[in-house]
Amino acid sequence: MDKKYLLGLLNNIKKEDKSILGDRHERVLLIDGLNLFFRNFAIMNFVNEQGVHIGGLGGFIRSLNSLINQIHPTSVYVVFDGIGASTNRKNILPEYKSGRNLVRITNWDVFEDLEEEHDAKVDQIVRLVHYLKCLPVKTLSLDKIEADDIIAYISNILSNKHDSQVFIVSNDRDFVQLVNNKITVYRPVEKEYYTPKTVKNNFGILVENFIIYKTLLGDQSDKVEGVKGLGKKGIIKKFPELAERIINFGELIDICIEKHKEHVVYSRVVFDLKRLENNYRVMDLSNPLLDANDKEYLKEEIKTPTPALNIEGFLRLYHEDGLGKILKNPEFILNDTYKILNSFK
Repeated sequence: MDKKYLLGLLNNIKKEDKSILGDRHERVLLIDGLNLFFRNFAIMNFVNEQGVHIGGLGGFIRSLNSLINQIHPTSVYVVFDGIGASTNRKNILPEYKSGRNLVRITNWDVFEDLEEEHDAKVDQIVRLVHYLKCLPVKTLSLDKIEADDIIAYISNILSNKHDSQVFIVSNDRDFVQLVNNKITVYRPVEKEYYTPKTVKNNFGILVENFIIYKTLLGDQSDKVEGVKGLGKKGIIKKFPELAERIINFGELIDICIEKHKEHVVYSRVVFDLKRLENNYRVMDLSNPLLDANDKEYLKEEIKTPTPALNIEGFLRLYHEDGLGKILKNPEFILNDTYKILNSFK
């Protein structure tokens, strides 16, 4: 056989293999780790044979399996809040997320009090990270940085520089502001994928105006106060521009100054300008609260290869924790769901 012909065949095979395997940046799944964990912790009342609660841990892994099989990503990132994650936003808005840790999120007899529930959450999150280190997924966390900022920055880099199709999984509506033709948000609580069209249908506004929408209404879950007297039903009537054209914060203020005599809501926006500016800064994910070192670190993480699947390590943890009630056939799941993630380069 002619040597040049043989080399040509080999080159074609390499090209074909590459196209079959694909690029790991092609279809990326970004998971808000604590958000998904707390949802499972709250609804999965499972204990192992030793009587230890494992609902958050096992439920998270089961949800992760389901998301991968549903979205078919070429790479997966699980992102957690860092230690002191709310510090930067509290410096802007002191009441931000105040009082969040003062209530229980379950009503089960398995926990005698708030302290015992808190310890169970911490233990399961720590253990979950050990499991994730055995899987071909990247786990990210930065001190004093919220997962929102990391996910926002990474989704921007992936969609713009790598032409990735990005799927963000979280029940946090703040992520809706990131939605565009390349970035989709999946909210497990609704089982709905948010695209620009979905945002228009569900909220009646252009997705580009979602940050203005949130600034005006505030966010009770984060203790961010909105404009008094303005609710979801009346916001489009007062601000029809949100549905008609893209506006920025400055234009919003101009509209309110012009109409301040027409309704008290417009006057309140002008009067509360400083507070609303802080609302905007706290919720604006187009400018994540990251410094130059954080951004450089995340850029390097995107470049690093996908971690290798460690089946033996995962199964050892699985048997130690007695996850059999929640997760059946772990070896099949690992081979069927996760092994392919190591084939994307």
